[in-house]
Amino acid sequence: MADFDFDDLDALERIAVNLFYGWGYNSYRLENQLRADDLTVRAKVGWLLGQARAEVETAESAYRRLHLPPPTRQKPRPDADAVAGAQTLERLSQAIGALEGQIRAQPVPETDRMTQRYRHEAPTLQRLLECDMGLVGRAELLRQMLDKHDGEWMVDKADAILEGVKAIEVSVRSRQAALLV
Repeated sequence: MADFDFDDLDALERIAVNLFYGWGYNSYRLENQLRADDLTVRAKVGWLLGQARAEVETAESAYRRLHLPPPTRQKPRPDADAVAGAQTLERLSQAIGALEGQIRAQPVPETDRMTQRYRHEAPTLQRLLECDMGLVGRAELLRQMLDKHDGEWMVDKADAILEGVKAIEVSVRSRQAALLV
């Protein structure tokens, strides 16, 4: 048992550092903290956009119940304006959902030797954090904009809502550009 000293801190540190590097990870590097922050922020942005999409879907469901009743003999076809409004809400929901998926699938710089050799990882991750701050702010504004509004309001404000979605798309593109620099 003398060969294994579980209290030799120098040996334990060497073993731990060797394992960390073998795993491609060093928990005490700034880059790892920034990478974890980036993943957390993108998850939260996805959650905010999920909330915004849920608001639109709830409003669409209520809008369809109110404006698109089942056909009757007196009125076999639905009102064209009501159908257009429901389709607008459906397109808004799809646009927000597509954006949410795109954000969740965004890459983060890998922690490999080639990345470390040709790119300074910490400044890149810092630029991503700055991009992500704009992303979070815009996603929260969109969520607040849609919070507790009905389908008629959303149909009337569809252009403004799409502007918000496009602003978030701009943030995503700036994030992608930061990874290419």
